[in-house]
Amino acid sequence: MIIDLQQLSPMQKQQWLQHAVAPRPVCFASTIDKEGNINLSPFSFFNLFSSNPPIVVFSPARRVRDNTTKHTLENVLEVPEVVINIVDYDMVQQVSLASCEFPKGTNEFIKAGFTQEAATVVQPPMVKESKVKMECKVVEVKPLGSEGGAGNLVICEVLRMHVDERILNAEGTMIDQRKLHHIARLGGDWYCKVDENSLFHVAKPNTQLGIGIDALPESIRNSSILTGNNLGQLANVHEYPVVDATFEDERLKNIIQYFSINPDEMDQELHRYAKELLDAGKVSEAWQILLADS
Repeated sequence: MIIDLQQLSPMQKQQWLQHAVAPRPVCFASTIDKEGNINLSPFSFFNLFSSNPPIVVFSPARRVRDNTTKHTLENVLEVPEVVINIVDYDMVQQVSLASCEFPKGTNEFIKAGFTQEAATVVQPPMVKESKVKMECKVVEVKPLGSEGGAGNLVICEVLRMHVDERILNAEGTMIDQRKLHHIARLGGDWYCKVDENSLFHVAKPNTQLGIGIDALPESIRNSSILTGNNLGQLANVHEYPVVDATFEDERLKNIIQYFSINPDEMDQELHRYAKELLDAGKVSEAWQILLADS
């Protein structure tokens, strides 16, 4: 199916894009106007774009249905400061409530039941219930269009972070990803929750290069059992592995003993076993199993 966005209405474009480009972290932005009125609103067009300088960007888009702008946008144009409060699962329903289009001058802290906490270097208050809060100055607001649905990039430099010590690792040196249950926005009314049931590790190459899938033997590349993810794991090693004479595995011995008379069946069994090991993150062991067939 090919979707030609030029042929779609603004609402249809929004629906297709928001379902496809997901999950998106949520910026819960507290702002203030020149009269001192406070606004608190969530935005899922949000992410980190630079660490030095520390830059985050969110986008209060023009409303699709009537092309009006949001109070957050009006506020940052008047007072170029914002607190970005990170949203976790414990607060998601209240955050959703704060997205209601209350009249200008309404304090969503009160409407959504959040606690105002004074920031230290900017005027807008922080959300006490948020476990990570970022005090920011707005360095630029870049409009992306003038029609309904057009974004307005609010480019923010993070000046200070406030982190709840309960979500730090045992050493107290960094956020423990397992303790901060982020939520993220998808399409429609769908959200997702990040917790230990949805977390997994992917080994990331640093200065050393992986050998690449093209360097894998044809029998491994064309395996009917190993998946693309499995091949990526195998090809992410920095040097082509060699047989380890000290490696011992009872199941490997049994496979060789029972299937040696039928090389094709033995190959299948070795690949099945290697896949189990790869799915468990045991890349070195999986290589030893596969090398037994070389």
